[in-house]
Amino acid sequence: MTVDEGVCAVRPGMDIGRHARMLARVHDALLSGDRPPAPPRRLVARSWERVRAQGVDPDRGQPRSPLPVDEVERRRAVSPLQRVLPELRAALTSIADDAAHIMVITDAEGRLLWREGSVQVRCRADRLGFIEGADWSEGSVGTNAIGTALAETSPVQMFAAEHFVRSHHVWTCTACPVHDPRSGELIGVVDVSGPAHTVHPATVALVGTAVRLAEASLWRQHEGRLDALRGIAAPILSRVNGAGLVVDEHGWVAAVTGMPSLDRVAAPRPDRPISVHGVGVFLPEPVPGGYLLRMEDKARLRLTLELDARPPRAVLDGSARWVHPLSTRHAEVLVLLAAAGEKGMDAGALSAALYGDRDHLVTVRAEMSRLRRSLGGLLLARPYRIAPEVEVVAPDPQESELLRRSTAPGVRRLAAARR
Repeated sequence: MTVDEGVCAVRPGMDIGRHARMLARVHDALLSGDRPPAPPRRLVARSWERVRAQGVDPDRGQPRSPLPVDEVERRRAVSPLQRVLPELRAALTSIADDAAHIMVITDAEGRLLWREGSVQVRCRADRLGFIEGADWSEGSVGTNAIGTALAETSPVQMFAAEHFVRSHHVWTCTACPVHDPRSGELIGVVDVSGPAHTVHPATVALVGTAVRLAEASLWRQHEGRLDALRGIAAPILSRVNGAGLVVDEHGWVAAVTGMPSLDRVAAPRPDRPISVHGVGVFLPEPVPGGYLLRMEDKARLRLTLELDARPPRAVLDGSARWVHPLSTRHAEVLVLLAAAGEKGMDAGALSAALYGDRDHLVTVRAEMSRLRRSLGGLLLARPYRIAPEVEVVAPDPQESELLRRSTAPGVRRLAAARR
C-alpha cells in the first residue's frame, strides 16, 4: 500500500496500522541495502538522501545539547512569530490538546521556541528530546516534518517509519514553514505532532490555514507600523530639499517628496547608499521607526575599485566614505559591469565573460545577489549594471596585478583591447 506523491502521508480511509508496518519494512530494506517492498514518497526519498549524506545515525537517541534557557528566551524575543502567538494558539492549541497532539513553533534554524498542547504528549516528547531549545533540523535528527519543511521550504507531513531515526517511528508530525510577508524571508516553522495512530490528512490543511492567518496578521501589523511612520514622515520630509523618502527597516516606503511615489526600495543599512531606479542615489539616516533617505549629490558620488589592495576593496565617496572588501570574483564582476556601462550585462553574458560559457546562470545569479546586498543597491538588475548616477573609477586591466592574473575570458578581452 503506497501513498501518491504529495504533502499528506496518508489518505482518508487508509488502514493506518497496515501502512505503518509496510513503511517499517521499507525503512529496514533501504537502510540494509535490500530492495524495498514499495518506494518511499519522493519527498521522503529526497530527505533520506540528504540526511544519509550528512551522516545522521538512524539509531540516534536525543538531539545534541539544546540551547540554554536564556538563549531560548532571547530568540523568542526577537522572533517575528512572537507577535502572532495568539493567532496560532487560537487556531491550533485547543485542537492539538483535544486530539492528543502538541503544537510546536521553531525558528528558521529548526530550534524549538514554543511547545504547547497535550500534557501527556509533552511528557512523551520530553523523553524524545523534543523540547524547547532542541535542534530539530534534518542534520540533527534526520527526516522529520520540521527539518524537512525547512529543507524543502514547503508543507510536510511525516508518518511512522518515514522518519529516518527509529525512535521517531511512533510519531506523526505535520509542519508548515512561515515567511515574513514583508521580505519573503523564512522565519520559522509551525508543527503539530502526536502519536502515529493519530495521523490524519486534514491536519495538513489545518496547519496550513493557521500559518496563512499568522502571515496575514504579520502583514496587518506591518501596515500599522507604516501608518505610524507616516505620522512622523511629513515634518521630516518638509525639511528636505529635493527628493526624499521615509521608509521602514525593510525598505517599505511610508512617504516621499520631490519624486514619484513607489512601494519599496532596497532595505536600508546605515551609511550605505541606495539606488532608486530612475531617480538617483540616496543615503539613509535613522529616524524613529525607520530611515530618512536623502538624495546624494550626484557630482560627489564616486565608486573606486582598489583591486590591488589587501584585500581588494570598493570605496564609495560621497557625503561619507564607505569601504567594502571584495572577493576576486566580485572584483572581476565590477570591472566587467563598469566596462559595459549603462547597457549592462544579463546573467548569460556575465556567465560567458566569467566562465567562457552560458552554463553558469545559477552561480552568476547567486554571486550577483550577494554582491547587490553588499553594495546596498548601487547595482541594478535586468540587466545587471552599475547605477548611472555613480561615477566608477576602475584600474587599467594591464596595470592591476589582480586583473592580470584573472582567468575570466571577459577580463582577458578587456586587457587585450587595451593593448
